[in-house]
Amino acid sequence: MPLNARRKPTRAVRVGRTQIGGGAPIAVQSMAATRTQDVGATVRQVRLIHAAGADVIRIAVDSRKDVEALAEVRAQTRDLGANLSVDLQENYRLAALVAPLVDKVRYNPGHLHHHEREKSVRDKVAFLADVAVKHDIALRVGVNCGSVDPAKAAKFGHDDVGAMVESALEHAQMLDDLGFHRFVVSLKDSDWRKVVEGNRRFSSQRPDVPLHLGVTEAGMPPDGIIKTRIAFEQLIAEGTGDTIRVSLTLPFDDKGQEITVGRALLDDIANGRFRSVPANFGEGLNIISCPSCSRVENEAFIELARDVKEMSEYASKYRVTIAVMGCRVNGPGETDDADIGLWCGPLGVNLKRGEATVGHFSYDSVLGQVRTLLDDVIASKGLTPA
Repeated sequence: MPLNARRKPTRAVRVGRTQIGGGAPIAVQSMAATRTQDVGATVRQVRLIHAAGADVIRIAVDSRKDVEALAEVRAQTRDLGANLSVDLQENYRLAALVAPLVDKVRYNPGHLHHHEREKSVRDKVAFLADVAVKHDIALRVGVNCGSVDPAKAAKFGHDDVGAMVESALEHAQMLDDLGFHRFVVSLKDSDWRKVVEGNRRFSSQRPDVPLHLGVTEAGMPPDGIIKTRIAFEQLIAEGTGDTIRVSLTLPFDDKGQEITVGRALLDDIANGRFRSVPANFGEGLNIISCPSCSRVENEAFIELARDVKEMSEYASKYRVTIAVMGCRVNGPGETDDADIGLWCGPLGVNLKRGEATVGHFSYDSVLGQVRTLLDDVIASKGLTPA
């Protein structure tokens, strides 16, 4: 049976020249890993990802200078006819400046409380919807387990999937109530199990809303591909999912692999080529690393993630989670749940054990500190191989 024949009948959402949902082929996306203000590098990245066959290419915008750079990137890539999306961080009002330059804006409900705290979330969502209508663009409600808004986190406690699903449902309803229906929802986490559970729960209540699937911070190949494959095989085979992004920690020039891997996964699922997974997959050492984006302040982060993976191979059978994050925006929060966390700044690396900071170390010296900390975590927890 063709893959599209099993798809849930979601509403159609147009993103530039691409349709998401409504029975259209599953769209494949990626995100520029370069600093947006480095226009030359970002233009090269957009061209590379487009050449790999991307349906949508996302670029991060955090400031007005990023908006100015985005305008130049758009101008220099207009010949491609690429569908561009913007990833807004904390300043939701930048949507009004970027909307004329892109085809879609992604906002994170968990970040809306940072600016203009006296305004209600609904008023901020109304602003985003109004901007989207005015400039004929789509929206993505991008919810992450690691960054739900404080009220949801407090309400659900350790049930972060519940918090994520309620946030997504709440924002979908807000947009519907505003009469805005041109939106896609994503529910992401670095744990593929939470991705599967969250998307199943949301889809069971809102089967009409197109879903953007992805395992965020999946890590380096091949583990990052395997984690993503497991989630996609389960969800897409059930008819859930209208667009995908494979998030891999890769050198900037290899970012097109996210597209080729994504298309290969879709082809395998469509043709019934499912991969068996050992019953104990994911029970030993788990290394989480972000796929990098314009917020990465030092490209040495990518090599460090690889070094951590290689160094820690001796502990592969122990149930320990190490998170290597590339920026100060998501790094502190996303490493809180890991046994050992590294979030990388421009000149050094902040090393954590759980939520506690161990210290700040240079890129050249931190690996030895991680090894010592890893041995201590294994010993103090009395861990035995999985």
